[in-house]
Amino acid sequence: MPSWKLVSGMFIGFVGCLVAVAGIGYAMVGVPDVAKTAQAQNNVYYWSDGSVMVATGGETNRQIINYEDIPKEMRYAVISQENKTFETDSGVDPSGIARAVFNMARGGQTQGGSTITQQYVKNAMLDDQSQTLSRKFKEIFVAIKVGTEVPKPKIMAGYLNSAYFGRGAYGIQAASRAYFNIDAKQLNPGQCAFLAAMLKGATYYDPAGATSLDPNATAEANKKRALGQMQDTLDKMVKYGHLSAAERAKYTTLPHSQNPRSNSRLSGQVGYLVDLAKSYLINNSDKTHVTADDLQKGGYRIHTTFDKKKVNALEAAVKKVQKANIKPEVRPKYDKYVQFGGASVEPKTGAIRAIYGGEDATKHFTDNADSTGAQVGSTFKPFVLAAAMKWGVRDPHGPADQGPDERTIASPKSLYSGKNKLKIENYDHTVWTDKDGKEWLQTNDGNESVGDAPDYKIDLREAMQFSVNSAYVQLGMDVGLDKVEQSALDAGLLKGSLASSNYPSFSIGTSDPSAIRMAGAYGTFANSGQQTDPYSVDKVESKDGVVYRHEVKSKDAYPANVANNVTDVLRTVVDKGTGTNARLPGREVAGKTGTTDGNKSAWFVGYTPQLSTAISMFRLDDNANNKNRTFLEMYGTGGQKQIHGASFPSEIFHDYMTQALEGQPALTFPTPEPIGVALNPEPSPTPTPSTSPSPSTSPSTSPSPSDSVSPSPTNSQTCGFFGCTDGGNGNGGDNGNGTGGNGTGGMDGGPTPSTTATDPSTDGGTRGNGNGGTIWGPTG
Repeated sequence: MPSWKLVSGMFIGFVGCLVAVAGIGYAMVGVPDVAKTAQAQNNVYYWSDGSVMVATGGETNRQIINYEDIPKEMRYAVISQENKTFETDSGVDPSGIARAVFNMARGGQTQGGSTITQQYVKNAMLDDQSQTLSRKFKEIFVAIKVGTEVPKPKIMAGYLNSAYFGRGAYGIQAASRAYFNIDAKQLNPGQCAFLAAMLKGATYYDPAGATSLDPNATAEANKKRALGQMQDTLDKMVKYGHLSAAERAKYTTLPHSQNPRSNSRLSGQVGYLVDLAKSYLINNSDKTHVTADDLQKGGYRIHTTFDKKKVNALEAAVKKVQKANIKPEVRPKYDKYVQFGGASVEPKTGAIRAIYGGEDATKHFTDNADSTGAQVGSTFKPFVLAAAMKWGVRDPHGPADQGPDERTIASPKSLYSGKNKLKIENYDHTVWTDKDGKEWLQTNDGNESVGDAPDYKIDLREAMQFSVNSAYVQLGMDVGLDKVEQSALDAGLLKGSLASSNYPSFSIGTSDPSAIRMAGAYGTFANSGQQTDPYSVDKVESKDGVVYRHEVKSKDAYPANVANNVTDVLRTVVDKGTGTNARLPGREVAGKTGTTDGNKSAWFVGYTPQLSTAISMFRLDDNANNKNRTFLEMYGTGGQKQIHGASFPSEIFHDYMTQALEGQPALTFPTPEPIGVALNPEPSPTPTPSTSPSPSTSPSTSPSPSDSVSPSPTNSQTCGFFGCTDGGNGNGGDNGNGTGGNGTGGMDGGPTPSTTATDPSTDGGTRGNGNGGTIWGPTG
């Protein structure tokens, strides 16, 4: 056993070594100059051709101001919330340091317990932010030296001049301008407490929201967090004697802050493009290795997929239609709040080549190319047809010896009923009823039956050509709505954007995917059944080289012949159906029109072999309370009795695609091989109910408000001013959710359940990976 003298000597020697190491460490570090080191770098975004789009992100938006120009309320807001002993402590927090070292030793983050002095030192050492023990010890020694040699006012000024407040603002002066457009010395106590909250992470406290950085950072959630933090700070200022109770009582609500897009470089479509690229990187950080914090620090060169020519062409096409037709000053009742959205995706790669997010990213913050809550209507029907040709129908309409679980692959030549107010059946011929026993009568456009009486049979090609609802609603029931849903998911739509598949109307577009996802899903047909997810960033570089490079990966969504047959049917829609406005001379085009309940949204989605594009149109008051916003009717909008996909959306598609494809070869689609069986369903006798239905459960129908000419059951057609009209996607009779039905037969066959807008800030809002909500309204 060693003697006590030996143990004592070893201990004294160990302590002496620690003191010596600490002394050497203390002597080797210097006091940092925050004015020279704490400057974040820009992130530079590039167009697909390599030219610079914009330099933004970790902005050098920072102006040093003197301690005297920083309101004392700002200083004490930070002290009260972050470090109440700042004015008397040594500048370090031993327990916090121990916790950080312990976390690092376990491989975790260096977090917790920093004093204002330590935070100031960390800001001043931005050139070295590595999570290593050596850097952390260096920071500790620097903090000790700063606490010993630098006056507290200088430390406070240095901290508030270097801290990041969000919105690209470094330092209190830049933050004051970014949020309130005033100088820092003009801030009142409420504004000071608000800005102190931003220091905790503006992503989650900025009232404007930051869903492009994190889907959970919605405007509503951020406002709640910011208000709670601000009130807590004010209470602590009173508690510690830095603010009177009377003055504190004046600030019980969030101060009004300006639109975050005050930077003109992010005006027009550029702001939407930058947000889309940022959100792609952050939401896929497991692959891109770029986080929200990384982007805030800056220094990245981000090469996007966006084609400048196509982006400008899409914006020009929308503005042309707006200027000629949408006049809110003349028709405020009908033309106010009209919005458009659009996206263009390359089918083979998934590269997003263009989007139209709205009027201007500095004025209209929501990206209309992403999820908006606007239902897609009859543009959903191709997924039903694809399901029928991939899995087949469950068999009442097939061979007599076919069992109930067997299926027959359908052909576009299959005949279905085009009867208006068709009583929808389950695949086994029993009448479909909801949980309240209510039946479903499906209406068509204009309450017109299509086909020859008395059976009104029409083949699936013609039913798509003229957007006949009854045929596709029944087809969806025969295939199985679970298969229809899977078909949509396989094509690239996201589960969160799909409505409930428990109701017949699911087949005619009660879901609300984004324009980006719709363009990508139709691109799956254009790419002969190979699905690729839409993406917006090709490559990311830092000073150390390539950080991320996108790899195109595709998966089998449909057999090639299934997709090619869908394309062939959709070509008929454009060649001589509801989508004639979308024709491009000399090019093969496939596409589909869509309109929804109450004429609240209208779509055209179409493609050539090279490019798939989705255009949406709707009316939505973005200034309304997020929880209460609803889509408004478009009867009378643009001087038209009603809006449909065959009108303005298809016009925009035509004008945009003409410019976007200029100079590119006119490619042809693959020739499809014959597929499936030409099913010829026979009308079944009307089942006799076991009990007499009460008036409340009898199917009800309403006249269609449509003024369009119903399609002829032959290849001839009647077209209006905007070309052949499409039908709405609705259901006459009882609705899908058992609350009574008022099927009104809109321009794409009839209405979808009434919609309530999904707040983009709460629906996942992930820009191309975003999920729209599931929306059911009160009518059928």
